Amino acid sequence: LVFMTLTSKTAIVILNWNGEKLFSKFLPSVIENSQRENIEIIVADNGSTDQSISFLKENFPSIKIIDLKENYGFAEGYNQALKQVEADYFVLLNSDVKVSKNWITPCIEQFEADKQIAAIQPKILSFNQPDSFEYAGAAGGFIDKFGYPFCRGRILNQVEKDNKQYNQSTQLFWATGASMFVRAKTFKKLGGLDGDFWAHMEEIDLCWRFKNSGFKIIYEPKSVVYHLGGGTLSYDSPQKVYLNFRNNLYMLFKNLPKNQFKRIFIIRMILDGVAAVKFLAGFQFKNFW
Repeated sequence: LVFMTLTSKTAIVILNWNGEKLFSKFLPSVIENSQRENIEIIVADNGSTDQSISFLKENFPSIKIIDLKENYGFAEGYNQALKQVEADYFVLLNSDVKVSKNWITPCIEQFEADKQIAAIQPKILSFNQPDSFEYAGAAGGFIDKFGYPFCRGRILNQVEKDNKQYNQSTQLFWATGASMFVRAKTFKKLGGLDGDFWAHMEEIDLCWRFKNSGFKIIYEPKSVVYHLGGGTLSYDSPQKVYLNFRNNLYMLFKNLPKNQFKRIFIIRMILDGVAAVKFLAGFQFKNFW
């Protein structure tokens, strides 16, 4: 492979909460495929109660550690960590992501070619089924007229196999926080992630604010990563269900014009009610509540 010379500094920041069991499986690929000049790998520990920090110091001494001391949640945890990082580009990377060779260069090339690009998402494939897209991000995010997010390669719970049908770079509405490249200056200018989200959909809110400010969100298929998913909070967790529904409505309230939000909110109360009945019919009582 022929690499371009990257003069801009890139910081890969992995936010960790009790992810000690994930490090041995996923960190080696990040180190192996990211050991380049001007690339720094950082783990920001979000108040873990396991032995994450001591494990990192003993087994991965080359990785910089930011100890946040308490659990700020995904959104504010990243905000607190990135205040302590100086770089031209941030890579927000989940602790349960395996990266491939040359996953950084195509994204940095996109940033360097177009200053209006604020965020870039790689192709997200499943760690357990590498020939299929992964639920959280797949081939890039969009949003429907009622405010429900979806991805190319994944609609609701239906995930497509990767047959190279999404191998063209394209503009998105949102990029997944599982693996998101962001222009640091723009991230900080817009105030970073909204800490009130705690976790889930904060990256969609951020991308919406990027777009409202005239910036672009891009999908770059030459960069490929493999996401386990549910590494910290499982996909069927009642807490995750709550955060997804709550944060989605909060995001619409923040980013839509007032009159448009009122119309959509009425429709959403009906549609979200149908979703609640579906949980009840499936005996998912905690999700229903």
